[in-house]
Amino acid sequence: MRSRPVGFLLSALAGAALAFGGTAAASATPPSAPAPAAAPNGDVGTADACYTWSGTLREGSSGEAVRQLQIRVAGYPGYGNQIAIDGQFGPATKAAVARFQSAYGLASDGIAGAQTFSKIYALQDDDCTPVNFTYAELNRCNSDWSGGKVSAATARANALVTMWKLQAMRHAMGDRPITVNGGFRSVSCNSAVGGAANSRHMYGHAADLGAGSQGFCGLAQAARNHGFTEILGPGYPGHNDHTHVAGGGGRFWSAPSCGI
Repeated sequence: MRSRPVGFLLSALAGAALAFGGTAAASATPPSAPAPAAAPNGDVGTADACYTWSGTLREGSSGEAVRQLQIRVAGYPGYGNQIAIDGQFGPATKAAVARFQSAYGLASDGIAGAQTFSKIYALQDDDCTPVNFTYAELNRCNSDWSGGKVSAATARANALVTMWKLQAMRHAMGDRPITVNGGFRSVSCNSAVGGAANSRHMYGHAADLGAGSQGFCGLAQAARNHGFTEILGPGYPGHNDHTHVAGGGGRFWSAPSCGI
């Protein structure tokens, strides 16, 4: 785990079986530069080096503060689902916030206030990545996220959502490390490794995971609960040596050796 940012310290002091097909879509847009964001219904009284929420968020709220929250709870959409990163606090976002709260022993009312934001501050680094994952892990292709099927900024933003999904999955699996072997690929990088022509790696949505202590099947099975609409693992051609997880549009799960 990397060292916590100054924002975390301030916060801590202040806040004391088969292939499955279907349709879903949620693509992140590039995150704004870290800055306090206005939000209704109260001052949460904390500060963070990545992003600071200035008020309580609940169903019916909207705007950049909600979008930033959705990125952090993207790994809690419920089995087989994913939430839209759209800045609209609807029922799906409320349910995701409640699952996040429950996962960390908070009152699970689906309302994001001081305790919820304090926990998020503790889980993120100054660049807004979750403490257990880095942009470098999610991009072993190039240094600037260019050359994919979307703009470099969008690919990087999508990778950030992927990391928060992995953080949720890691926590659900006992906070054991998850090995990321690769993520974003440019078109040329994807071609060089023989990737599919429509691979979600080229959008920043995907990650290939090593077995780690959880095993390929354990990872594939857990991914179903954490916003990954594409899961490919043992028994699927070319995936006996890793588990592939991805978000984005459409849903396809296949890891026959794992009962998926």
